[in-house]
Amino acid sequence: MPIVLKRILVQIQTHINRASWEILLLATFCHMLLTWILLWTSKEQALLPLDTYVYYYVVTTSTVGYGDFSASTELGRWVVALFQIPFGLALFGVLLGKVGQEITLWVKRAMKGEKNFSHLKDHIIIFGWHPTHTEKMIEFILADNKRVDRRIVLAVQEDMEHPLLRFAQVDFVRLVSFTDDEQLKRAAVECADKVIVDGKDDDHTFTTALKLSPMVKAGAHISAHFTDETKARLLRLHCLNVECSSAMSAEILVRSMQDPGSSRIQEELLSTLHGDTQFSLQLPSSVKACQFGQLFMFFKEHHNATLLGVAHDRSGQNMDLNPPLDYGIKAGDIVHYIAPQRVLVNEVVWEQI
Repeated sequence: MPIVLKRILVQIQTHINRASWEILLLATFCHMLLTWILLWTSKEQALLPLDTYVYYYVVTTSTVGYGDFSASTELGRWVVALFQIPFGLALFGVLLGKVGQEITLWVKRAMKGEKNFSHLKDHIIIFGWHPTHTEKMIEFILADNKRVDRRIVLAVQEDMEHPLLRFAQVDFVRLVSFTDDEQLKRAAVECADKVIVDGKDDDHTFTTALKLSPMVKAGAHISAHFTDETKARLLRLHCLNVECSSAMSAEILVRSMQDPGSSRIQEELLSTLHGDTQFSLQLPSSVKACQFGQLFMFFKEHHNATLLGVAHDRSGQNMDLNPPLDYGIKAGDIVHYIAPQRVLVNEVVWEQI
């Protein structure tokens, strides 16, 4: 037997053994074609036009049988009884089983984090899973009723199933490594707009943030949390697009002791679930240079928002908190404020400032 023919037969056998879509669709097409030829031979003229035949074939072969079209000749009835329905039912059964199998695999892949999200753009990625606070982070994100509607991808390394199924906006992906390029493509890191790195420890967070910093698109922002302030300072030196936060438990405890109620202020400022919250807004290019006092009074009067400070980059490295009223502000600066809800750029009448 020629080698080429042998390879073809092996390929066909492989498709048959695993009941591939290719072999099933080919078998269905062949069955439809042979049934049409036999009905043509039986002079079933009413069933032969293409639009009528496709409808008749599906309805009859699936045994739904509306009765509006059926074989009228004796030979045609034998064709339907001995060839079309018996072989067609077998094919339909296999096709339905194949569809059910694909749906089951799709659900399992989603549950186990095996899906590929490389098609996403401008989404949020959270690297790391902590049973105590990752879910709360999702709640805080979704509680912002003026947030940009975007998907949230939870990326983990643990062998686990989707832990946040109750959130329809959250996708789940399990990666072998947070520093492998091919693995990171599954989370579409290069197209993400916001990234949170919350590793299992400071070393894990540091390594992941260091890897992601040059990979994300221009304008994307990375937030990384550390327990050790020294690692946060080190990462700030090397990655300007990473905003590092560290545990403030000691500071909050002392402040609460010296100024009772300080911890409640911290909770209110950071939580979007209740009360006024701290937000930020980047001034658009159309804004004319003005003074902090002008903007302060405008935001308070028109948006019930209180300005806290001004930063000149997203990471807030050189932030000026509570600057003097004559402090100069220009387009591109980022103002931080507290308000009952977020103030969007298009909600501000900048010409009135």
